Amino acid sequence: MVEVGAGGTHQARFEREIIWDSISTRLNTLDIGNASLVFGRLDWAEAQGGDQLYVGRVAVWDDDQEPVTIDWRAPAAEAFYRATGGDPMGLSLRRHFVTRGQELLGVEDEHFGEPNAEGRPALVGEAALRAGLEAGRTGRLADAAATIQAEQDAIVRSPLPGVLVVQGGPGTGKTVAALHRAAYLLYTHRFPLEGQGMLVLGPNRLFLTYIEQVLPSLGEAGVVVSMLADLLPGIRVKGLDDPRVSRIKGDLRMITVLRRARRDRQRALRSDVTVGFGLRRLRLTVDQSAEIVRQARKRFRTHNRARRFVEEQVYQHLADSASRTDSPGPDVETVRERLHGSIQLREALEWMWPVLTPAHFLHDLFGSPALLRSAAGPLLSFEETDLLYRPRSAHASEVVWTADDAPLLDEALALLGPRPGHLQADSIRTYGHIVVDEAQDLSPMQLQMIGRRSLNGSMTVVGDIAQATSAWGHDSWDSVVEHLPSRRAPRFFELTIGYRLPEPIMDVAAKVLDAAMPGLVPPQSIRAAGRPPRFVPVFGHQTAGSGNGRGNGPGRESSRINQAGYASESSLSRLTAAVVGEVKAELSMLANGNLAVICHNHLAGAISEALTAAEVDHGLVYERGLESRVTIVPVELVKGLEVDTAIVVEPADICEKLPKGMRALYVAMTRATQRLAVVHARPLPEPLRTKEA
Repeated sequence: MVEVGAGGTHQARFEREIIWDSISTRLNTLDIGNASLVFGRLDWAEAQGGDQLYVGRVAVWDDDQEPVTIDWRAPAAEAFYRATGGDPMGLSLRRHFVTRGQELLGVEDEHFGEPNAEGRPALVGEAALRAGLEAGRTGRLADAAATIQAEQDAIVRSPLPGVLVVQGGPGTGKTVAALHRAAYLLYTHRFPLEGQGMLVLGPNRLFLTYIEQVLPSLGEAGVVVSMLADLLPGIRVKGLDDPRVSRIKGDLRMITVLRRARRDRQRALRSDVTVGFGLRRLRLTVDQSAEIVRQARKRFRTHNRARRFVEEQVYQHLADSASRTDSPGPDVETVRERLHGSIQLREALEWMWPVLTPAHFLHDLFGSPALLRSAAGPLLSFEETDLLYRPRSAHASEVVWTADDAPLLDEALALLGPRPGHLQADSIRTYGHIVVDEAQDLSPMQLQMIGRRSLNGSMTVVGDIAQATSAWGHDSWDSVVEHLPSRRAPRFFELTIGYRLPEPIMDVAAKVLDAAMPGLVPPQSIRAAGRPPRFVPVFGHQTAGSGNGRGNGPGRESSRINQAGYASESSLSRLTAAVVGEVKAELSMLANGNLAVICHNHLAGAISEALTAAEVDHGLVYERGLESRVTIVPVELVKGLEVDTAIVVEPADICEKLPKGMRALYVAMTRATQRLAVVHARPLPEPLRTKEA
């Protein structure tokens, strides 16, 4: 019991709070849900003492403070992930417990010094790994502390300082490695990271929901998991801009544009200001106001910080204007007190040097063609300037911004600085380590925003260049790291083994990859067995509800598809009916796990209506995540997710309607861990035509 009586001292109460906090932290660490505590055992060779150590999710000691299990992140556990036949790291045996929840399914032993026919095991804990890969998906990413492989463990245990870049194709476990690295760094560098904080950034809300359980399951609940837009308090963000606008807003030229826009809001008066002060008239001239603005620009780095100086100088000039040779004028404080509520003076100050929030600043800029042209100057073309314009709302607080606006709002915050009296609310928080997933899609302005939050340049940046599908999708990691802190030379790791995709699916996806980025080598799948993708053409004679869409020849109406969608309701209904048939067929073969229908966003509504009419329970990914057994996922949101069965609808739409369509198709084709079907009414893109069934 931890109690303090009625006469307890302040010190006793303080000690009680510390003890309670320590107990609470330990209980949270020990709360591993339904996962098994122990997943491995290490038997050391006689030369190393012959001891045994059990490896688990958290460390547990007995009453004599002897270890019952060691934490998977402890230095002693490194051999569990890294030992090989060539370098056993002092082990004689490594044992893996194959579990499902808290149920023991089997035991797998690896004896060192007794190489198998291939010389050494290709995988660490192969049975446990395959059991995890073949288990049904739950819609949430699970931790992989029991099955981390050697190349992933090298990333997890890489040193803290500097920028670590991880390139990994679909299913290589780059997200898992990055999240386990975050947990490892917090364990190994508890001080100072616990005080400095750790930030994990994902591309969208769906992705954050997908990964949110991993770190808590590893005993680390204090990590900030966020999108970039969430780092701006009080700002509502939804959706993306047109790709042309995204390219402009993501360009580093916008830094100079915003600087010029800030300067345009620091202005001399257009005419002298005269205010009454008893029997006297106080005056501030245009020239005096220009000098005040010049001095404020010279003395202060941020805009809002200079506001107090401008006010003081205005009141000083007004007081000086009342002085005469025969009688002194009023002092500054008297003038300030008497004129503080003057509407005329407040208007003058708001003209010369307004207090600005990033939202008001950007709202005013984008809503005024004149301000845009002045700020753009020679930096942007007339067409680019026109693309940035959008009509003003009644209030800046009502504006719903896009994800592409977030780095501009952040840059504006850095230029404007905190408002007077709002230092804490308007400050930019920094972190001791930042993990960035899907970094290949980030614009230079977004990368600048991330770099601004790095306390010391320590980052883990993961992604796949082949899956760069945004308007700013990068073709190499060099163009990413050039916008990140450069206190140390970046380190590069590449994950080469694919764990998620069966080889038959990977072989087909590799054809798409070769068309999207010729010469890029796909990951090597460890899962040789698997069913090849099925291609389901939709034929002209098919009617709604006619099953799975198989037939004998291409449909006549496939050529009558316009850019907005399908030229007739009948052609669209045949496509959606075929999708419904495939969903039903795949569900009948799916023992457990989930299924995703992946399509371009413009088809999501029609497919949902067809599934509803067929009484197929399903969800839309932006409403319920992957919680439903059947989920419709626009291809724009599917990156980073995995499902048991994927049905990709109309690949030609994906290729044509997105900026980097072939890469987007590659993303869609690489989400399934078990089965993949492709339903199409239009001719398939060239890389898939030789694979059509």
